[in-house]
Amino acid sequence: MAVPIMQAVRVGAYVVKQHVTRRKRYPLVLMLEPLFRCNLACAGCGKIDYPAQILNQRLSVQECLDADTEAGAPVIAVAGGEPLLHKEMPEIIRGLIARKKYVYLCTNALLLEKKMDDYEPNPFFSWDVHLDGDPQMHDASVCQDGVYERAVAAIKKAKARGFRVSINCTLFDGADPKRVAAFFDEVMAMGVDGIMTAPGYAYERAPDQEHFLNRQKTKQLFRDIFRLGKGKKWRFTQSPLFLNFLAGNEQYHCTPWGKPLRNPFGWQRPCYLLGEGYAKSFNELMTDTDWDAYGTGNYEKCADCMVHSGYESTAVMDAVRRPWHIAKVALFGPETEKPMAPEIPLDHQRPAEYVFTQHVDAKMAELAARKKPAAPPRVKKVATPAAETADAAD
Repeated sequence: MAVPIMQAVRVGAYVVKQHVTRRKRYPLVLMLEPLFRCNLACAGCGKIDYPAQILNQRLSVQECLDADTEAGAPVIAVAGGEPLLHKEMPEIIRGLIARKKYVYLCTNALLLEKKMDDYEPNPFFSWDVHLDGDPQMHDASVCQDGVYERAVAAIKKAKARGFRVSINCTLFDGADPKRVAAFFDEVMAMGVDGIMTAPGYAYERAPDQEHFLNRQKTKQLFRDIFRLGKGKKWRFTQSPLFLNFLAGNEQYHCTPWGKPLRNPFGWQRPCYLLGEGYAKSFNELMTDTDWDAYGTGNYEKCADCMVHSGYESTAVMDAVRRPWHIAKVALFGPETEKPMAPEIPLDHQRPAEYVFTQHVDAKMAELAARKKPAAPPRVKKVATPAAETADAAD
């Protein structure tokens, strides 16, 4: 099992409690993004296209802990940017672990070997290494040669030190199911504790706009991969029902509030993938966001999205309602042969709004106001007797 049994029990109890108390919207995972700065510039990334002044912003240790207090989710994914660039990251992680939160630190692993001594193995902590396939696939994805080799070396060192390590594998159009399946075999052989996988989201400002999957291609790709994986006991850190959704067997709607994001702008509306506004508090995010305005079928930018940040929570909540269904999928794996579930119609989706520049300009104005020095107080000059005598002499 990729997720430790104690973690599964605690998260399951948390979800059941929300249902029993009839809480309509609640977070499952806090997405914590303490900085945007990264040491890679991946072609499919839409997270680092900011002016230097914004890339230099950091959430403080206290702001990170306060975000956890506000959200109260049992699991925290620390993302970025590259979190290991944050000088206070070890203190942030220790603070979250002390609260008994299950923490996944997402990293491209370029700094992992150098920074590893700042962390200790803990049942509540896991490295989550970005690895988008075999050496050629991954290095092409991150637009830099040699990154796969360094990431794998760091993974092996972390496992030797006793850390839990999972990988985060994002797939794009053109991915070969056989190569992906062989890659999953390889990471299992490395001793990786689990795999998290999903199609790439079509960030509007990503440099490469040609290789994002539409929903039909996503479903077929994952069906082909899961068919090749039958009987291989790949360990995924995700709900079996989410994997079943990726294979086209569930007609799920997005649950964007299930993985709320806190970053240097604030609480991002509506989700980790879309920055269409920011709330000052978690409560404001939950109560003042027009959730019905987003999601596949509702909004053009969401049309092809099948990413875990929106749909994993839907799958987990469905598991509570249909425990027999998740048991069946967990036992036999995602269906790969039967007809796919009907697709969500897009006839009434509202057109995309492009507001990135507006939010960047507002943040830049805020930062400029912080740096503007206060005007010195005006001091009225009072003449002294000595000065008056000198003036008279002149």
